[in-house]
Amino acid sequence: METSEDTDAMTPPIAPATPTLYDRDLALWYADTLTKLKAGELHGLDIDHLIEEIESLADWDRRELKNRLKVLLAHLLKRMCVSAPEYYRGWENTIDEQREQLQDILDQSPSLETYFESVFDEVWQRALKQVRNDYPQVNFPEQWPFSQGPEPLLTQTFWLTEPGG
Repeated sequence: METSEDTDAMTPPIAPATPTLYDRDLALWYADTLTKLKAGELHGLDIDHLIEEIESLADWDRRELKNRLKVLLAHLLKRMCVSAPEYYRGWENTIDEQREQLQDILDQSPSLETYFESVFDEVWQRALKQVRNDYPQVNFPEQWPFSQGPEPLLTQTFWLTEPGG
């Protein structure tokens, strides 16, 4: 009768896995994968890592959209509600830059417009929390007082010359 010790003695040790090209050199893996795709060599593709990379790209676009929307909303709030004329131009420059970047994301992936609308409330709360922490003396609106759609957020001026004026 074999004991577990006898079985363990007969089992060869498991060799450590050889690192794949993906693990050793990501840039080279990208180049190799691109070359294989262009040549139609689908049999040699590292499918698991390719799927992982494509999923990562989709996640990156959504994260980028959320981050830029938060910065946009925070700066719109500051420009609309904080009386600090010496900062207006800088806030307006940031608003313009975030709008341009968000428009580029939506132009490249129009399907993200639905995502933009679905995350607006969550991003609004994060932007509101940030500006309230930065400017505790200012009364910011509880809810975004204008349209939440991408088109107005990316094109309209929501402030008067002077907050409250």
